[in-house]
Amino acid sequence: MSVRRLGCLMLLPWSAVAAQKLEKRPLTPQQLEAQLHYQTGRIKVRNGLATLELPPDFRYLDARQAAMVLQAWGNPPGSRTLGMLLPSSRSVFAREAWAVVITYDEDGYVKDDDAAKIDYDDLLKKMQQGIRDENDERKRAGYPTVELVGWAEPPRYDSASHKLYWAKSLRFGDDTARTLNYNIRVLGRRGVLVLNAVAEMDQLDQIKSAMSQVMGFVEFTDGHRYADFVPGSDKVAEYGIAALIAGGVAAKAGLFKVLLAALIGLKKLLVVALAAVAAFFRKLTGGKKTGGVGATPPA
Repeated sequence: MSVRRLGCLMLLPWSAVAAQKLEKRPLTPQQLEAQLHYQTGRIKVRNGLATLELPPDFRYLDARQAAMVLQAWGNPPGSRTLGMLLPSSRSVFAREAWAVVITYDEDGYVKDDDAAKIDYDDLLKKMQQGIRDENDERKRAGYPTVELVGWAEPPRYDSASHKLYWAKSLRFGDDTARTLNYNIRVLGRRGVLVLNAVAEMDQLDQIKSAMSQVMGFVEFTDGHRYADFVPGSDKVAEYGIAALIAGGVAAKAGLFKVLLAALIGLKKLLVVALAAVAAFFRKLTGGKKTGGVGATPPA
């Protein structure tokens, strides 16, 4: 049985228990789907920070409705995103459903002068060792171990558009299936747009094609673009391209946010004991509230 992880939320299938958290009476997937108001065409996010020029293959849910879906999928309430992108041809509750969660890290202008110098094979080895070093702590805390199997798609940075993408092949705990974690980062004047999608490895070609479309239709608006940076006035981020890929943002965010980032893409468990799910959430949250889910997946 496969388990999917995305790098920012914990996603489980629909259940009556999750429905009751949304309303006092249980909702079926069909009833919840009927409440969703999908947007198409030209979308403005975060009061005009960026725009999405959606082709017919995609539709968008705003932050509030994205939170409803994420909670229905089994995530703790309170997820903070800029919304989510979904394929137009599938229900959000279909077995093969997937989504691209959009967040924003306002950590400053990320310098890209190291992009052409990065040895991505060496970076991968360091990321793999870093994960191995942390697995003992994960096990002691009761969390599944993580293995970074390798690049599903090596990192590539487009210096003209200031867009970065890469994909990782991951394995969690004893799960025999590999998880695809596909990442896009769009660099801007004051921060980075974060777009994360998760699927099974056998969906790589489909997700790769979809994310190449996403790369083309997501843009910062005038005044927020990378080229609009004002030296000496605007904040500069404390990390560069290599750290952005390796998880430098998450490393700054604190342990709890990092743990959430590692588990956010638990997309589906088709058969799960509700008691086990409840116990896992108690272990995950420890009664704490998070300040959002926009961290880069730790690597």
